[in-house]
Amino acid sequence: MKTNAKEQAIDAYIRKVAHIDAMLRRLQGACDDHFYNNPDSIHWGHVGDVSGIEESLQRICDSVFKEGEHAPENNA
Repeated sequence: MKTNAKEQAIDAYIRKVAHIDAMLRRLQGACDDHFYNNPDSIHWGHVGDVSGIEESLQRICDSVFKEGEHAPENNA
């Protein structure tokens, strides 16, 4: 039985969401473990590393929640 395009899209969407969920769990685990850094040894290089992560996640959140550059008032 051949699936239609809508069913294929739904299947692909579910796979993508499951992959995102798995990545979020891994990220949360890394965050909980200070991104594998010893808290007593943190230096400005580590601050730069987490700043890059923060910026990337902020872009994602802005896109998902329609904030920042993705806010409706910015698209007028």
